Amino acid sequence: MPAQSKSQQKAAGAALSAKRGDTKVKDLKGASKEMYDDMSESQLEDFAQTKRKGLPEKKG
Repeated sequence: MPAQSKSQQKAAGAALSAKRGDTKVKDLKGASKEMYDDMSESQLEDFAQTKRKGLPEKKG
């Protein structure tokens, strides 16, 4: 499932980084913290791999 906005894509990237241990979980805020708690690594990869070109900044 691809991200529907640039902000979703960025949040998924941050959550994925924490899931992999590259960044600290305590540094996550808002949507990225929720994504970290609720989504698997493969789901986060799908969101994070979405191309940003043509996406709105925020989901309507």
